[in-house]
Amino acid sequence: MYKVLTLNNISLAGLERLPRDKYEIASEIGHPDAVLVRSTKMHEMEIPDSLKAIGRAGAGVNNIPVDKMSDQGIAVFNAPGANANAVKELVLAGMLMGCRNIGPAWDFARSVEGTDAEINKAVEAGKKNFGGFELPGRTLGVIGLGAIGRNVANMALQLGMRVVGFDPGITVEGAWQLSSEVEKAGSMDELVSKVDFITFHVPLVDATRNLINAERLKMMRDGVVILNFARNGIIDDEAVSAAIKAGKVYAYVCDFPSNLLKDHERVVALPHLGASTVEAEENCAIMVAEQVRDYLEHGNIRNSVNFPEVYMERTEGQRIAIVNRNEPNMVGQITSVLANQNLNIVDMINKSRGNLAYNLIDIDGNVDDTMYEQLCSIGGVLKVRLID
Repeated sequence: MYKVLTLNNISLAGLERLPRDKYEIASEIGHPDAVLVRSTKMHEMEIPDSLKAIGRAGAGVNNIPVDKMSDQGIAVFNAPGANANAVKELVLAGMLMGCRNIGPAWDFARSVEGTDAEINKAVEAGKKNFGGFELPGRTLGVIGLGAIGRNVANMALQLGMRVVGFDPGITVEGAWQLSSEVEKAGSMDELVSKVDFITFHVPLVDATRNLINAERLKMMRDGVVILNFARNGIIDDEAVSAAIKAGKVYAYVCDFPSNLLKDHERVVALPHLGASTVEAEENCAIMVAEQVRDYLEHGNIRNSVNFPEVYMERTEGQRIAIVNRNEPNMVGQITSVLANQNLNIVDMINKSRGNLAYNLIDIDGNVDDTMYEQLCSIGGVLKVRLID
């Protein structure tokens, strides 16, 4: 029986992917094999020795101490793309709110008082203050061309916009899913100088902190609309606020309110709504639950942020899953332990990612307690699991 600790309300659609005859699931449970989490910050959490996997029902993993988990041989999974449509739709709404002044116009309409005739007269007189512009023919810059960024870019093309993208880490598979009409920028600076709208779909790491700052704002076209539905910290809010007051930035739409932004006249700050749809929450929970289950029951790895991608068909016999530091002669030491006990390897895969390596080994017998201890005692081995 596997034990799963839930740190937030995880969609029932996801939990149903963990059959109750194999899984005990609770918000309070001792010695969990896995944790399912959405927004709870785990950095100060005491991590039990029993933990093998963490499943983040979403894309970002800022609330999880990933490096610490890697040091303990714990796989961290996320759900990239499961909320892509939800965020894409909000980006579209954000572009429209930005260029059509919907937020200020709504505030104005709600503030008008008097009879219906007086309200109508005031509205007709005041609407000239909220004139905007349309999307077709405008240029959208997309920073980050993962699942969300690709959806946004392809959608903007369908709306008649020109799209320029920048992502030095785009994969071949990702490029296939991106329209050939998306233009490639050679750098961030090149992109920001040629767009009317700019949207961000990257994680918050040291390299992406304050991507838009005072210097880059100077490079932008006058009247640019900036959208951030990715992570707080990617945009220097104070620099954008100053650029709005100077007339450089037309509007700023984001998912991260603050005292600086929430009452700003040309800012629409939403309460982190990017993935807040029933469909997105269900999709994220389903994806991450299936990934955690495949890892616990078969040792396979899909969409881990710290482990390599690994899949191996099951054969008869016992399976050994070993996480180790990516150092020379680790495979040799592991296979020597098995050979010394006359155990034959039926199938095996070894892959690495950064400082970590991962081995799946199917054998034609069973590992006894002594051999298990020998495997665990190999220098550099972080975690050993026996999967029947």
